Amino acid sequence: MQIKKNDNVLVISGKEKGKKGRVIAVYPAENRLLIEKLNMIKRHTRPTQQLRQGGIVEKEGPISLSNVKLICSKCDKPTAAVRKTQEDGTRIRVCKNCNETLS
Repeated sequence: MQIKKNDNVLVISGKEKGKKGRVIAVYPAENRLLIEKLNMIKRHTRPTQQLRQGGIVEKEGPISLSNVKLICSKCDKPTAAVRKTQEDGTRIRVCKNCNETLS
């Protein structure tokens, strides 16, 4: 998986197409991720002992990994990340456009 938590991404398809956001959570088993304030869904909750007041709660819904592209922090363009191995054996992510390391 090339996208990690706190990466900036651009949505390239779906109802949120063209919007940018920060990744909140990544679910590699389902190939999905949550993006801050995008793909908002409404959840109807019932009052419980922990949550005294019920009602409608809005939260982020998962988006498929294939519908987003990583945004490089250096060149500020949507790009694909490439894994490269350094001399000491550690693997880093590199921007395909500008060849800069992605944090």
